[in-house]
Amino acid sequence: MQYANLIKVGLLGFALTAPMVSSAIAQNAVLSVMRGSVSSQIGVSVNRAIIVESDRPFAELSVANPAIANVSALSDRTIYILGVTPGATTLPMFDQDGRLIANVDVRVPPDIAEFKDRLREILPNEPIEVRTANDGIVLSGRVSGARKVSRALELAERYAPGRVTNLMMVGGSQQVMLQVRFAEMNRSVAKSLGSSVSLSNLVAPTNGVTVGTGSVGAGFFDGGGDLIFGSSAESAGAAAISFGLGGIAVNVLIEALESKGMVRTLAEPNIVAISGQQASFLAGGEYPIPTQGESGEVAIEYKPFGVILNFRPTVIDDDLINLTLETVVSSIDPSITASIGGTPLLAFKVRRAETTVEMRDGQSFAIAGLLQDDFSDASGQVPWLGDVPILGALFRSAEFQREQTELVIIITPHLVTPTSGEALAMPTDRIRIPTEAELFLNGQVEGPAAFSDVSSQTFDGSSGYVME
Repeated sequence: MQYANLIKVGLLGFALTAPMVSSAIAQNAVLSVMRGSVSSQIGVSVNRAIIVESDRPFAELSVANPAIANVSALSDRTIYILGVTPGATTLPMFDQDGRLIANVDVRVPPDIAEFKDRLREILPNEPIEVRTANDGIVLSGRVSGARKVSRALELAERYAPGRVTNLMMVGGSQQVMLQVRFAEMNRSVAKSLGSSVSLSNLVAPTNGVTVGTGSVGAGFFDGGGDLIFGSSAESAGAAAISFGLGGIAVNVLIEALESKGMVRTLAEPNIVAISGQQASFLAGGEYPIPTQGESGEVAIEYKPFGVILNFRPTVIDDDLINLTLETVVSSIDPSITASIGGTPLLAFKVRRAETTVEMRDGQSFAIAGLLQDDFSDASGQVPWLGDVPILGALFRSAEFQREQTELVIIITPHLVTPTSGEALAMPTDRIRIPTEAELFLNGQVEGPAAFSDVSSQTFDGSSGYVME
């Protein structure tokens, strides 16, 4: 029984002392780790060297990563450290007995001193702040243009490839209003001269024979109202002469026509977009076009027409703007028709320009221009008779047509900023719906507007936009 009691007491004592032993071992382990922890920190830039002195003599040095820092001992208290590549490593120091004296943290950041000098030389007026983070470069500040941001980033990549953080913001106005002026003039001139001669029997005029180049449609009629000889029903400038030679009636018809026409097209779309974003504008309509699928079903596809503008502005430096744009002015051309499955379709007359340009705020560019001069003529005559001198003119006809087109597209970008709604005017601010008395008694289709400072403005100029 005594032995059993002694064993129980021993086990109980061991159980009570075990946590204390483990705690002591843990404390020793913590103290061991503390001797190897970082006791100080040293910083040296890439391709820079420093000399460090130790308060205690050491016998041995060991660098964890020689590719980051090159370390050598000059004496038992002096250390030479050279930064090789950006990064961080440790430098343990031992005494003659092999005990750890210190474990130094060596950080090698990029050489931002030289980088700052080069940055000030290239971008002297830009407030760019340069910092180091771990083994990289952090750029921050408010820069005047996107192109200068890219230049600063390209330079930083030279000193810390792949380790550059961009916190820079582009300042100034970043909203662009594009003003497009599209002007086209079409002028056409057409002239025609034709003559015809008709010979008929005075007794039986309906048996007359038509000889010449004129068209039969209106002119000389017999007693029954039947057409003997003439021109088209809507001919202008036609003169008919009739005389008799014995028993033969001679009818002469001369047609002279001159037409002139002019078409003027003017479109001025304006649209605002933020830098780097695409904007689109359409003022017109959509024309339905039937299409047939592979399985034979018929679908409707809508083709837009009118004034179309697509552009993407990019403010790249102060007031320098890069523009990628597409402008289209189209209209339905009824003179050209086609058909799909018996359905008549009309064609489109399109004037299009696509380009990329750079210009400053308020400058203008004529991005497209066209001067076209088309001329065509035609002559017809009766064989042999048309070659007779003098009288041969009665058996000939001639016509010519000339068309001239002048087209120009001018663009002007503006840097704009928002304004208060009270400073903007709408076209509806200048008119008022008439009352019943004004409409029925006075015949007024619009009432007098209550003019204010804004509504009294004219439609001239750049109303509705604030331009810097």
